[in-house]
Amino acid sequence: MSPTAQRSAAADTRLDVRKTYKLYIGGKFPRSESGRSYEVVDSRGRFLANAAQGSRKDARDAVVAARGAFAGWAGATAYNRGQVLYRIAEVMEGRRAQFVAEVRAGEGVTERRAEALVSASIDRWVWYAGWADKLAQVLGGLNPVAGPYFDISAPEPTGVVGALAPQRSSLLGLVSVLAPVIVSGNTAVVLTSEQRPLPAITLSEALATSDVPGGVVNIVTGRTAEVAPWIASHRDVNAIDLAGAADADGVSWGDLELAAAENLKRVVRPAGDGAEAVEPDWTREPDLSRVTAFLETKTVWHPKGR
Repeated sequence: MSPTAQRSAAADTRLDVRKTYKLYIGGKFPRSESGRSYEVVDSRGRFLANAAQGSRKDARDAVVAARGAFAGWAGATAYNRGQVLYRIAEVMEGRRAQFVAEVRAGEGVTERRAEALVSASIDRWVWYAGWADKLAQVLGGLNPVAGPYFDISAPEPTGVVGALAPQRSSLLGLVSVLAPVIVSGNTAVVLTSEQRPLPAITLSEALATSDVPGGVVNIVTGRTAEVAPWIASHRDVNAIDLAGAADADGVSWGDLELAAAENLKRVVRPAGDGAEAVEPDWTREPDLSRVTAFLETKTVWHPKGR
C-alpha cells in the first residue's frame, strides 16, 4: 500500500475527539458541580458536543462572581469599557470560521446566512463599544432648578443582571442581549440557549482571551426550566432579561417575572404577550432601549460658586 493510501486509511479509521465543554464563571472554566452534561445536536439531530448541565449551585456561584466583579467594572472609565468591548469584536473576528460553523449547524441556516449573522454579531459589539463613553451625555443632563444650585442627573449601572439568552438566535440574539448589559458597567449572569449553546461557549472562550475582567460575564449552560427560576428569584440579582423565556420548553415568563418581583428586580419581558411571547427580530438595527433598561439615574445637587 502506498504512503498516500495508508494516510487515507488512517484518516478513515480515526476516532472523533468529542468535546465536553465546561461553564464560564469568574473568568475560569469550572465543571458543573452536579457533574452532569447533556448532548448538543445539530439541526439534523447529529451529535456536536457535550455541554455542562448547570445547576442551582452553579447559578449561585455565577451571581457571586458577578457581584464580586461589579465594583471594578462599574468603576472603570467608560472609555476603557468601550475598548474592552471592541477587543471582544477583534477576538471574535479571529475565530469567525468557528462561529460560522456553529451557527450554521445549530440553527440550520445556509453558510451565507451564518456568515451574515456572525458579521452582524461582531458589528454589534463595535456598535455598543462606540456608545460606552457617550451614554452619560445622551442619557444624563443638567436640570434647571429654582435656586443657586447645579442639579445634575447621570446614568449609573444597576448591578448584577441575569440574562436568558434567546433560544433560536444562538449568537446574534445572545450578543444583542449581553452587550447592552455590560457596556454601562453592569455585570452579567447568562443562561445560554438550551439546544444551541455552542456559540455562547465559544464566545466565553473569546471573552477569556480578551480584556474582559473575570466575573464581568458568567455563562451557564443547561436546562432553561431548571436554572432560570433560581436566577429570577435570586435576591442578589438586580435585574433580568427574559428574552430567552420565549420558546423555552417548560418555561412561563410570567412565573419568572413573579419570582423577580420578590426583590423588585428590573424586568425586560420577551416580545409578544403571554403564550404568544416570541423572540424579537435581532437583525433589526439596535437602539438604546436595552441599555436604559438596566440603568439607574443618580441626581447630584451642588451649590454654585460666585
